[in-house]
Amino acid sequence: MALSLKKRDFLLVGIAIVILAFLWQAPPESTSRVPYDDDHRQFHELVKAEGKKAAEKFCEDCHNAEGVAFPEGHPPKARCLFCHKMGSS
Repeated sequence: MALSLKKRDFLLVGIAIVILAFLWQAPPESTSRVPYDDDHRQFHELVKAEGKKAAEKFCEDCHNAEGVAFPEGHPPKARCLFCHKMGSS
């Protein structure tokens, strides 16, 4: 039984290599994590119990123009935990 590779097989392998090379070049994660400290511990527990959407409702209580300022160019704040992952607990 001889292995017969067709043109489409080589094309599929080539596409897979291109995709893997693209993913290999991805930049490292640069978004800061939510720290596991006294200020944030309750939100880590809330994420575990009720999910991210329940916890991120409270982010703007502290992270706002009068409190902990956002860096210049920060995107809209509707989904904080979409980008910011929970730190180690």
